[in-house]
Amino acid sequence: MKKLVSRSEFYLFLLILVLGAGFTAANPKFLSLQNILDLLKSYSFFGILSVGALVVLLSGGIDISFTAVAQVAEYVTVAVILQYGGNLFTAFLLSSSIGIVLGLINGLLIHFLQIPPIITTIATLNLYFGCLYVISTGNIIYRVPKFFEDLSGTMLPGGFPMVAVLWIGVVIGTWVILHQTVLGRSIYALGGNLIAAERVGFKVLYIRLFVYGFMGFLSGFGSVVHTALVQSAIPNSIVGHELDVLAAVVLGGANIFGGAGSLAGTFMGVALLAMLGNGLTLIGISSYWNDVVIGIVLLVGVTFSSLQRMYLAGRRAKVVVEEGAL
Repeated sequence: MKKLVSRSEFYLFLLILVLGAGFTAANPKFLSLQNILDLLKSYSFFGILSVGALVVLLSGGIDISFTAVAQVAEYVTVAVILQYGGNLFTAFLLSSSIGIVLGLINGLLIHFLQIPPIITTIATLNLYFGCLYVISTGNIIYRVPKFFEDLSGTMLPGGFPMVAVLWIGVVIGTWVILHQTVLGRSIYALGGNLIAAERVGFKVLYIRLFVYGFMGFLSGFGSVVHTALVQSAIPNSIVGHELDVLAAVVLGGANIFGGAGSLAGTFMGVALLAMLGNGLTLIGISSYWNDVVIGIVLLVGVTFSSLQRMYLAGRRAKVVVEEGAL
């Protein structure tokens, strides 16, 4: 119990319960099964992106360009399939491949140029998005192949949306990578202490290429889900939401400096943002207040996590001093 209470995910879970109870008391429709399933469906795209963002943060990096990567993958995939034909498998394969290539470019630039990741990915965000806008001239593709609509409308028994299953599958697959492989341990090690990881023998280049390539892969993979949800390809519909995704990951307890974070926390961070957006709407509060409330919750959550880490670091230092005295 003491170990559970020391984790930020525990308090995030309590906050979700309190907010859920409050929104349900104000509007009983909030806790209805249909509303919960709708939230899972509508936030599946952001949930997939949040998993990739977590992996990058765990490695000690940060990626701001993933929304542009997803945007490019989405638009190019839809345009190519409309021109040459294809199916759902083709869409996932093409969009994921585009995402991987753009993600690997990020990793190569960060490693060899030694430019801070946040600066590099802000630059590539503008580069990727700018090139897409120049090539597409801002034209919206309103007609997408029917299999995108079929993906969005596919429900498992009980009305569980298929796109939410894809999100959960990504979470499970990433958990296996992070906790059951040497690669996963090396990602945590790199984020915890870069110099120590290099001295131990971890290949920093390969790890960086993997995490940024993985972020690109999930950006491309998620872009197919986004196309299925919105039934169009709009050149600027995704870019601008990168901070929402990062907010969910940080709310989930991920350390912005690397080495700490969990998929359970990230899932709950996405759930919290979904609850806030949906709950405020159901109780009649203008959507203009959504960003204000999310900003306050994010600030409080990050402050709490920071204070908690400082407290735990202080306790560890105290134990070391006492052992030294003995």
